[in-house]
Formats: sequence, structure tokens, C-alpha cells
Amino acid sequence: MLPFTGLAQSKVDRRILAVEQQRFDFMTSRDTVALRPMLDEQLVYIHSNAMQENKSTHVSAISSGRLVYTSMVRENARVRHYRKAALTNGVVRVKGIINATPFEVRLQYTAVYRRRHGQWLLANWQSTKIP
Repeated sequence: MLPFTGLAQSKVDRRILAVEQQRFDFMTSRDTVALRPMLDEQLVYIHSNAMQENKSTHVSAISSGRLVYTSMVRENARVRHYRKAALTNGVVRVKGIINATPFEVRLQYTAVYRRRHGQWLLANWQSTKIP
């Protein structure tokens, strides 16, 4: 089932959203081997609690089990792309466990993707809790 993503989408928009969904799937399955190449080497990942990670610390948090995503359901998203860069803005409902404490949040997010060697890599993520 595809989430609502706005009006007409280009093939590139659909590809970027598919990459994003695949990244969410790898995060929830804790498949850091598949996740790692989807992340830019200079990744800045800012969580809704203001915690900031780079690529290494983000992957490590997931692989160690310190941060477990049990569900990431995108409710909607919009894509804007500019040659080798793309931004997605959307809402995602996230369930998980951080430092042995369960959480469930609905987030408004912005993700920045960079096209490198034909792949869309996550370069920046920032999210805010929706009350």
C-alpha cells in the first residue's frame, strides 16, 4: 500500500520516496549492512529529541540495539528535487525503544538526499514531534 504523497509525481520523485521507504524498512529490520550504503559519509541525523548523530553513530545505535525502531509508517511525503539533491518533507509515525525505554511518536520531518554515483543517499535528517 502506498502512502498519500501529494499530487502528480515524477519518476524521480517516486524513486526518492522508494529509497526513503527502503531506508525505513532497513532501520526497522536492523539491517545495518543494507542501511550503511544508503547513508552519505557526511550524514547529519538530528532526532526529535535534539540528539545528533553522524553516519557511524547512527548505524552503531541501531546495530547495538541502543535504538530499536519497531515501526516506521510514513503518512505522507512531498519531494522537491534539484539535479543532484532532493528534499522530502513528510509525516512519519515511529515506534521503538531507546535505551530500554519504549517510545511512540508522530514526526514532521525533512530529509535531504544527495545523488552520488547514481544513488540517492541520505545526507541530512531532522524531525520534530507533532503534539
